[in-house]
Order: sequence, then C-alpha cells, then structure tokens
Amino acid sequence: MTSKNVELDSVWLILAAVVGAYVFLFGFLKKINEWYYVIRLGKKKHTSLPPGDMGWPLIGNMISFLRAFRSHEPDSFINNLVHRYGQTGIYKTSLFGNPSIIVCSPELSRKVLTDDELFEPGYPSSMTKILGKKSIHGVSNSEHRRLRKLLVAPINGREALSMYIGYIEDIVISSLEEWVHNSSPIEFLTEWKKISYNIITKIFMGSADSFSESMAEHYALLFQGAFSPLAIDVPGFTFHRALKARKILVNAIQPHLDERRYKNGDDPNIEKGMIDLLLEAKDEDGEELENELIVNLLLGFLLAGHETTAHVASWLTIYLHDHPEILRKAKEEQEEIVKRRPSSQKGLTLNEIRQMEYLSKAIDETMRLCGIPLALFRKAKDDVEVNGYTIPKGWKVLVWNRGIHKSSEIYPNPNEFLPSRWDNHKPKAGCFLPFGAGSRTCPGADLSKIEMSIFMHYFLLNYRFERINPSSPVRFPSPSPQDKCVARITKLP
Repeated sequence: MTSKNVELDSVWLILAAVVGAYVFLFGFLKKINEWYYVIRLGKKKHTSLPPGDMGWPLIGNMISFLRAFRSHEPDSFINNLVHRYGQTGIYKTSLFGNPSIIVCSPELSRKVLTDDELFEPGYPSSMTKILGKKSIHGVSNSEHRRLRKLLVAPINGREALSMYIGYIEDIVISSLEEWVHNSSPIEFLTEWKKISYNIITKIFMGSADSFSESMAEHYALLFQGAFSPLAIDVPGFTFHRALKARKILVNAIQPHLDERRYKNGDDPNIEKGMIDLLLEAKDEDGEELENELIVNLLLGFLLAGHETTAHVASWLTIYLHDHPEILRKAKEEQEEIVKRRPSSQKGLTLNEIRQMEYLSKAIDETMRLCGIPLALFRKAKDDVEVNGYTIPKGWKVLVWNRGIHKSSEIYPNPNEFLPSRWDNHKPKAGCFLPFGAGSRTCPGADLSKIEMSIFMHYFLLNYRFERINPSSPVRFPSPSPQDKCVARITKLP
C-alpha cells in the first residue's frame, strides 16, 4: 500500500470519526432533553404524548424556530412538524424555555381557548416581564372576566363606537393631508402607528395629547420585546431595550394616574377616558384597583391597540394596491356609500361602516394572511386528554393560529389574497382566530376594524398609494416590510 493511499485512508477515518462523534453527541444530547421533559412523566403519560421532539437541552427547538422566521418561509417550522409526524394537529416541542404542545387544528384550538377550567394564560416570560405579572395577560380567569365586563362596553359598545368615529375621522383626515404635503416619501407603517397611537391614547387617557409622540417609539420597542424569543436583559439585546422602554412608559403614565386619582377626579374640564373607569373600579374585595394593575392594564391595551392595527392596516393597503381589480371593487363600494348619504350629513356613521361588506372581507383576508400574533399562549392547569393524547399539567400550549389560517385544507390557495373567499362563507369554530376566542377574545376587535374602515374610506376615495420598494424583505415573526413600507401618497385629481 502506498503512502498516498495510507494518507487517504487516514483522512477518511478522521472524517468518519468526526461524523460519528457529531451523530453520537447530537443524538445523546437530544435524548437527555427528551428524558428530562418526557420520560420522567412516567410511562403512562409519556407514551400518550403527541408526536414531536424536545430539541436540545436549555434551548429546545428555538434554533429551528428562529431559522424559519428569519427566512422567507416562516411557515416551514410548522410545516416540518406536519411533514415529519403527520396531520395530527397537535405536537410536542420545547419553545421559549418551556416544554410545550403546539395545537394547529380548529377543533383543538377552540377547545384550548374556550375551556377556562382546564387552561389558563401561559405567555412567555418575556411578555410577563414586559407587561407585568399583574396585567390583563396575567390575572386569573375570574378576575379577567370581571375586568373584561368593565372594559368591553366602553370600547366595543355601539354608543362608544359611534362616539369615536368623529375624532378617528379627524385624526385620519389630518394625517392624510400631512402625508400629501410631505416633500419626500413616508414610512407608511410608522405613520400608521402614529394614527392608531393617537386614537388609542384618546380612548384610554382621555386625550391624544396625553403623551408626546416619542412615546410611540417606546411602544414599538415594548412590542418587539414582548415576543422576544431570548429574554436576555443585557445591553444590545431586544429584551433589554424593551425593559428600558417599559420604565419610561410607566414613568409617563404614573403622573396622569396620580392626577386623576387624587387631584382632578371631579374636574369637569378633564376629558374622561378608560383610565377613569379603572380608577373607579373595585376589586373582588370591594377595594380600589392597585396602581400597578392599572398601569399594566393601560400598557397592555395601548400596546395591542396601536401596534397590531397599524400592521394589519399597512398590509391591507399594500394588498389592495397589488390587486387592481380588488382595489376597484373596494373603491366602488365607498363611492356607493357616499351616493346614498343625505346631502346634509357630514362624515361617516356607524351604519355606513357596517355596510362596507366588501372592505370587511378584505380586512378579514388581511388578518388571515398576516395577523398578529402568530400563536396564542395557554398553560394546562391539570393533565388534559384530547384526541387520545395527553397534555401534561404545567406544559405550555401554543395555539398556532398562523398554521390554521394558512392551511390549504381550510383555505384553498392559502397564500393568495382573495377577499372573495369570504363570500357567503362563515368559518367554522376555530378556523379564524385573529382576535383569539373564548373569554379572552380581544376586546378591541370592533374598534380595530372601524379604525381601518374609516381610514380606507377616505384613502380610497381621495388618495393614491405608490410603494417605493415593493420588493423589500419581510421581517418575522410579526410580519412587516423591512423598510417599514416607504411610500409616496398623492391626492387624486
């Protein structure tokens, strides 16, 4: 045997040893994680767990999760589970530092979201720390029901919504005029956040001027940190920046709270807002709500109320202008509404907004395609048996609504923007979850759709949208154009 052959054999031996060591280490570490979370449950439980794997020690499957959502194929994470383990609609995994069960079938999703006896909120530690343990996401189911009863009517009641229309119109019209006179293109998503921020602060604080516009930037940081996959409080990390933003926002809200509680509660000159209802509310023992709870409630509602609406409204505008025929139909509907309006009437009414059937379908289709968040988080209060599988007590349950909304079995051609799919179609329970379901359904659902409807009414009738960089990459997990949708807005002739 020549020396050359000996060298070649040595190289192959080394490569084989490296590959073997890698395979052994890979399998060994994964087995350790599997044992830690699964085997110790006992044979009866671990053999009845859903299919899946627990990933690596400490980090679980976060690497594959992050890889999927930083690629151009964010749905590959859930699709890989389906491909490997079949259409079970339920899978075990480890995400956000916890053993978890992913649910992505309509029936199971509805059960998890509507059964308050078996499931409770189970959001990641990043969100709990950002919004506070005493928050709308952290309170018990009984306390949540009581607070919801207090807050829903002032947000979603017909009288309240009718009252909000006027100043939503004022904010929208003034914003549109400002955009037209801007000499350079605008960041459409950023500007929409300003609109929704002004609306939601008006409703909750009694005045859109309660905070400076810079506060909206802190809310953007808060939103990013609330869903951060790495809750690391170290400079340079998203979560650290979000915690700093939280401190700034709490320090801004607290003086307004003190003023309303102690100084001007009876002052007729102060515009009333949601903050006043919270100050007047009593807890289960008849005591006033603690300042910490009120601040966290306001943070949560202000955060959800302006970030999510702005994202969906931006995508709605993009989708409409990418589909000229759909845009034409949406515009014709708005023109018909104006034609039917009495000449003495100024501005929209709630009845007119309810008549925007085609636009409503376009909004629903946009929320199906790119709604926020990608999943809803719960935790099993006890061992739960579903479809022959066990969800162990204390495990997190992620209702993967994005997986449901993009399922080809539920929505043919799921990646296409097709408002017509909603013609004479009422989705079965659990098939459409943009605002969740059950007792914790988002209380601002109607308000959010009304904001978008009012904006699109004036925008479609009077303005033209030109996106500067239509090929801008999309960032996930909260889908948004990387350039924040830079666009030029011009007035129609």
